[in-house]
Amino acid sequence: MKRISLLFACMLMLVANLCTAQSGSAKKQTFTNPLLPSGPDPWCIYKDGFYYYTHTTGHNITIWKTKSIATLSTAENKVVWTPPASGPYSKDIWAPEIHYLEGKWYVYFAADSGNNTHHRLWVLECASQDPLSGEWNMKGQLATPDNKWAIDGSVFSINNKHYLIWSGWEGDTNGRQNIYIAAMKNPWTVEGKRTLLSKPDYAWERNGDLNNPNDVPHIDVNEGPEILQHGNKLFLIYSASACWTDTYALGMLSTTIDKNLLDASSWVKSPEPVFKQSLVNKVYAPGHNCFFVSPNGKENWILYHANSKPGQGCSGLRSPRAQKFTWKQDGTPDFGVPLPEGQPLEIPAE
Repeated sequence: MKRISLLFACMLMLVANLCTAQSGSAKKQTFTNPLLPSGPDPWCIYKDGFYYYTHTTGHNITIWKTKSIATLSTAENKVVWTPPASGPYSKDIWAPEIHYLEGKWYVYFAADSGNNTHHRLWVLECASQDPLSGEWNMKGQLATPDNKWAIDGSVFSINNKHYLIWSGWEGDTNGRQNIYIAAMKNPWTVEGKRTLLSKPDYAWERNGDLNNPNDVPHIDVNEGPEILQHGNKLFLIYSASACWTDTYALGMLSTTIDKNLLDASSWVKSPEPVFKQSLVNKVYAPGHNCFFVSPNGKENWILYHANSKPGQGCSGLRSPRAQKFTWKQDGTPDFGVPLPEGQPLEIPAE
């Protein structure tokens, strides 16, 4: 009888533990991609307990404020800047990024006058500690060396020095977009020369037929550069091939923080894409990403846009998605594959 009673007691404990585990699991908060119905070129930054998020609307600068990227759809948001009706930065407002530098907020974005050949980078400044309540002022053009066509500007800091990376033309005509880098004198001023870091070399970077009689027949594309740091390793993750193709994908350059970042020979380019479409998961043209860390500082996440169906191109159908990534033994990032829509994911750890 004692053995039977003991066995029965053990069974009860096992059932209780299973129930507790299931209950604990049920309490875990989850989210699903996409985070918003639309949101090309997503970007976010974490500061003082909040994520500040923005993406391309095409006609203004809107900022979202949220405790978790997973709750972006219900987050507070505000249009902080509307362009003038005409002028050099009045149309085609692309790829805004919000940064906090030297005690102030800055938004970097590309814009033109309605003519794509006039696309340049521009800077907004806000002195308030809350970018949603403060006043945003046009600081002016972020003039790149040689003043050529420029989009997708991003700023990063290493060893107390600011750098600008962007996508631009070598000359004055369309046909190829390269990744450039230059040093910055302050958050709104570039100094010195530009250095070419990457041009579309590989076949997977060169899908870009336009089929537009009013434009060039084909474009080779490197764009959307973003910096990812892991220890002393530095990675420049960029988007390759044209955004209107399903083969839009992420490529990678690598270096270390002790190298001369303005010397192209300091960077090594990976021969294969590090993140690309998944036909199995029905995620197409993933790209133009950024990175963030969970609120507890222990998880690494990639935030990117993608299409839900093939052939959707560079439209507003591109939606923002987020997923965790890990690191390989050699210290390089392992982004895995784009996860399917509707798959429950645990929210970033708080």
